[in-house]
Amino acid sequence: MAQTSRTFRTAVVLASASAALGLLTACGSGDEGADTPEAVAGTAAPMATDGGGESPAGSASPDGDPAGETPPSDSAKPADPSGSGSGATKSAGGTATERCHTSELRASVGPNHPGAGQENFSVVFTNTSGHTCTLRGYPGTAFTDAGGEQVGSDPERTSGSPGTITLKPGAAAWAGLSFSNPEISGAKTATPATLLVTPPNERDSLTVDWKGGEVPVSGNSSRAKVSVLASGTGE
Repeated sequence: MAQTSRTFRTAVVLASASAALGLLTACGSGDEGADTPEAVAGTAAPMATDGGGESPAGSASPDGDPAGETPPSDSAKPADPSGSGSGATKSAGGTATERCHTSELRASVGPNHPGAGQENFSVVFTNTSGHTCTLRGYPGTAFTDAGGEQVGSDPERTSGSPGTITLKPGAAAWAGLSFSNPEISGAKTATPATLLVTPPNERDSLTVDWKGGEVPVSGNSSRAKVSVLASGTGE
């Protein structure tokens, strides 16, 4: 009986030691597991970078423009290739045609066609060059005396819609020059010796002998008037 009792106590001690060892092992496993992050469904993966950082502000975008920047709205535009600034126009075939210069023209004054108390003349430009050129707008006109001094004020422009007139060599364009008959208007008059005529957009003038008699030189109601250029001679 004594032997049995000792064997039982030994078994109990060994069992207790094994249990204690198992408890210690379990506790140690729990501490190690606490350092491992728990996987959570739907968590985003780390963002991939090539250099580890955000792109600096203002970096170039794929099209070469700085990011976030807009080209200025008033940036310079290319020049007009039509040559319109120099008076050039294009014919149906696409060939540029320059405006008529003073040196390429002859000026003349047509006969008077009076009517309704008005004296009506035509100021004519004829293309004397060997090439086609264009005219557009109003001619400049001024009456002058024998000494070259201007007589009266510049003729006033009438209302009109200018159009480009293409003049082949020898072709003509005209503008009307009119004023009230001085005997009817009672305006102060002078008799010019010449009429200075300047083509549109030109600085040099052509001189034409004036044979139309007296012209009014005072009073707006009797002021001479000039019309926009048209094709032909006006006769």
